[in-house]
Amino acid sequence: MNRLAYHKISFLLFALSISVIKTAAQEKRQDQLIEHLLRAQSPFLDTILARKDELKVQILYTEIERGKKGKVKFTEHRYNVQDSNYFYPASTVKLPVAILALQKLNELNIKGLDRNTTMITGMNGDRQTEVCNDPSASDGRPTIAHYIKKILLVSDNDAYNRLYEFLGQEYINNTLHKMGYTNVQIIHRLEVNLTEEENRHTNPVQFFDSSGKLLYDKPTERSQLPYALRNTKMGKGFYRAGQLINEPFDFSKKNRFTLDELHSIVRSIIFPAAVPAKMRFNLTEADYQFLQKYMSMTPGESRSPVYPAPGYWDTYVKFIYFGAEKVKPEPHIRIFNKPGDAYGFLIDGAYVVDYENKVEFLLSAVIHCNNDSIYNDDKYEYKTVGLPFMKQLGRIIYNYERTKVRKGNTVFFPQMINYTD
Repeated sequence: MNRLAYHKISFLLFALSISVIKTAAQEKRQDQLIEHLLRAQSPFLDTILARKDELKVQILYTEIERGKKGKVKFTEHRYNVQDSNYFYPASTVKLPVAILALQKLNELNIKGLDRNTTMITGMNGDRQTEVCNDPSASDGRPTIAHYIKKILLVSDNDAYNRLYEFLGQEYINNTLHKMGYTNVQIIHRLEVNLTEEENRHTNPVQFFDSSGKLLYDKPTERSQLPYALRNTKMGKGFYRAGQLINEPFDFSKKNRFTLDELHSIVRSIIFPAAVPAKMRFNLTEADYQFLQKYMSMTPGESRSPVYPAPGYWDTYVKFIYFGAEKVKPEPHIRIFNKPGDAYGFLIDGAYVVDYENKVEFLLSAVIHCNNDSIYNDDKYEYKTVGLPFMKQLGRIIYNYERTKVRKGNTVFFPQMINYTD
């Protein structure tokens, strides 16, 4: 090798090393931005960040910049995000299941079969339950659309279970893994205490048109899905059948859904064109509009199903930005999200938009509120720790966005959704 070639290679290696150093520094600054914003604004959040590992805090924040001709640029900031740091995802798993139910209908491509087709759930086992009508629907018919509404409006557990049964374990997990969501494990129903084997079995499901003609018959299935092995034990004790068991609680066979994956799926529904083709769901434009509408609608705006106050309020499942507040939101602020809470874990993945002030950002977070490290004792600090954290986090990021000088052409800012139900 001559001297000139040697110096060229040396220069390229040096330039590459500088590029790597710059990239690492940029990533470090991005992490520091979140911490800087939170510490500068709130003594309460100072205490949360000081206990970030104990409280298993993770935060993902994406800035959104709209340029000329509608081009969108995303800048991601991360705080303590680690896929290996397990949290129980609770109701957040309902979001990918709801999306996949619409995708499955598109894949079946059966004339007359859509999200508003009557869906009858049968049973094939002592622990399974059937559904022939839905009193919460204005016409009494159970449908994919109605189940998704209930999931997104109030995080209904039974609605999720019915879509889980329609899709089955193998379809849910294999599809998400192929799309690149490789850490996902959605392997059980919610709120019903079934064994691993019972959760592998799914009910028979049939779809009928308005004349009673059978359009699609999905038989009962048993999943052969191999589970990724995990050894996830947490805490120092848990209650089972009213008895305290003084040993760590085993989450190894519980659902798994990382914050990165939740954040990415929320983004894919709001900005499908900005997601790699492999990670886009097979949805129509009408499907996207349907999901966006009910992710951001309040329970009080819904006419079918009806969710009356005081049992339900307008900010019922809007943890980020509103926390525990029971208020009527500003009409120009909408939160497109899917939260979850269980076993002391509080999670939310959200796209926050202020149509009046041209503010928008993506924000996802998780915190663990279980000071005594005992599970199933109903002593979780949601109201004193988790919900105040979510509210202050959302408000601080929102206020930061309000102060930014925005570039680009705001004519491309999204239009307000028509919430007439």
